[in-house]
Amino acid sequence: MTLGLATSYPQRRRDRIVVAGLLALVAVLAWAFTVHQSMLMDQMEADMWRDMNMSMNGMEPPWTPVDALMVFVMWSAMMAAMMVPGASPMIAAFATINRRRRDRSAPYVPTSVFLLGYLIVWIGFSFLATGAQWLLQKVELLTTMMQSASYYWSSVLFLAAGLYQFSPLKERCLAYCRSPDGFILSEWRDGTLGAVVMGMRHGLFCLGCCGALMVLLFAVAVMDLRWVAALTVLVTAEKLLPGAKFWRIAIGVGLLFAALGFAVAGWRAA
Repeated sequence: MTLGLATSYPQRRRDRIVVAGLLALVAVLAWAFTVHQSMLMDQMEADMWRDMNMSMNGMEPPWTPVDALMVFVMWSAMMAAMMVPGASPMIAAFATINRRRRDRSAPYVPTSVFLLGYLIVWIGFSFLATGAQWLLQKVELLTTMMQSASYYWSSVLFLAAGLYQFSPLKERCLAYCRSPDGFILSEWRDGTLGAVVMGMRHGLFCLGCCGALMVLLFAVAVMDLRWVAALTVLVTAEKLLPGAKFWRIAIGVGLLFAALGFAVAGWRAA
């Protein structure tokens, strides 16, 4: 079956502009919410210092259902802000194919359906991250202000993420994330449900590629915008810039050095 991969340069340029506008809107909204949540966290930290009676026994206050929901929404917005830019080539390729199918009066699916499938995976990741955050705060590896409470814990996370950069699974998932044509030829599905499944499949490859890097937020500070921005730059560069092997290895080496740095900091603080 012909998918309609070939298209003229003006048409491809128009598709890229439309998709870039859609993704920019999603990213801007997600980043706006993330920044807003970060500002709220800063205010909460100031309030805690002014009100030392927040917890009578010095223990961390228990989560309420509203707290859990807000943390889940926060993670979902953060993942959208961080992951959507790196997925832009695949989303643009999907839009191009469906525009070609529409021009031939063939069945087509809006690009937003594929994007929804992609985001479903990261929403699922956000659900797991919310549970992990609750558990880490309960065992006091993460503070109420979502900051790492242990240099050694941070070192372990950076070590695991660094080693994962050199794994065959990471290399395979990164290859799919960087090659829209290869993914489309092997994973194309027709119809609305097919588009959702395609989006989810691409999201799973991206999760396999970038999930370990996202977990590093637990190693520093979940809502620290400097780390959020830095990780966004890393995952986007690894997916979009030339030299996939260089970026994969360079990031891995950098993470291993960071793990050593946290370990030394923990040793000195002991």
